[in-house]
Amino acid sequence: MTRVTESLSEALGRLHARGFTHDLLADDGRLRDLATGERHDPELLAIAEIVRFEGASDPDEQAILFALESQPGMPLGTYATAYGPAMPREDVEVVRRIGVKRRATPGSLP
Repeated sequence: MTRVTESLSEALGRLHARGFTHDLLADDGRLRDLATGERHDPELLAIAEIVRFEGASDPDEQAILFALESQPGMPLGTYATAYGPAMPREDVEVVRRIGVKRRATPGSLP
């Protein structure tokens, strides 16, 4: 997990430049592309990068951003949600389903 001082909008811009151009949202157990409406099964996606954020004035303001691939090396998009106890139950379930089937990439930790 990457923990940096960039803002959420800066991280989104950086990931967008790398090809993670679709904005995804948890919806009924799947991830829905906000622009196209296409729905993705979490088990078929892989986490390419995770970025965690804390509020500058309130450490309880936490968010997490996932850069997701549809196939190894094929960027799909980003998925952002609250981090910690504030994470909605549906998001927790979707993240668990992605994590179970995560594909390892060269140099990644198991």
